[in-house]
Amino acid sequence: MTKSSVRKSSAMRCGRNSGRRCGRPNIWRWELPANPVIASFKEAVLHLQRTGSPWRDLPPKLGYWHAVYMRFRRWEARGVWQRLWKNSQAEPFAGARGLLLDSTTVRASTKLHAATLDENCAVALHLTAGHAHDGRQFEALYESLEVDNVLEFAALDEGYDADRIRERLTLDGIEAVIPPISSRSKKLPYDKELYRSRNRVERFFNKLQQFRRLATRYDKLAKTFFAAVCLVAAFLITKNS
Repeated sequence: MTKSSVRKSSAMRCGRNSGRRCGRPNIWRWELPANPVIASFKEAVLHLQRTGSPWRDLPPKLGYWHAVYMRFRRWEARGVWQRLWKNSQAEPFAGARGLLLDSTTVRASTKLHAATLDENCAVALHLTAGHAHDGRQFEALYESLEVDNVLEFAALDEGYDADRIRERLTLDGIEAVIPPISSRSKKLPYDKELYRSRNRVERFFNKLQQFRRLATRYDKLAKTFFAAVCLVAAFLITKNS
């Protein structure tokens, strides 16, 4: 086969003659799988996260385990899982009023911090060592939020009761709903009705922990574990939207 015939054959497979685009599939939206292969791959990775099974125990009908593992790691390195999660947030974030912050300990060595809109939609995630103080992670979560938002209040527990946090929220026109810590000489008021909504971020963590591989952190590398968290976070948003 000559070089020209090879190029012609390649163009026909890509659909250039029919006007179809040729290139990598669109993988940036969970609900828009580019093709059955991508959809099957996501299903396989979710199965492993849900069951906590070793990669080698992946059912053959979901694909060859090594191929699924290598693609997962490639997507992790390229930041695909984070972008997939970020792109899933756009619609829920548009009309959100309240921001809910909290953290959960994954085993003893890791703490996952999250800012959510409800029990399904996390809009900021941050991973630290297990001994990290919640209040000191506020900036890492808050700075990663979309600047263009219509948030009216932020509900946080006593661990976030610091003057700098209250001042930052007030500066941005967001009501700080934070119970004062016992060591405060002057007890500051807060909206108890709005504070009740903070339980929804705890329910978000409960949903994450239904995926056994996340609840027990089987992944040794923090970046691999965080990629898996982003994968499941994107799935929760899409499933419940």
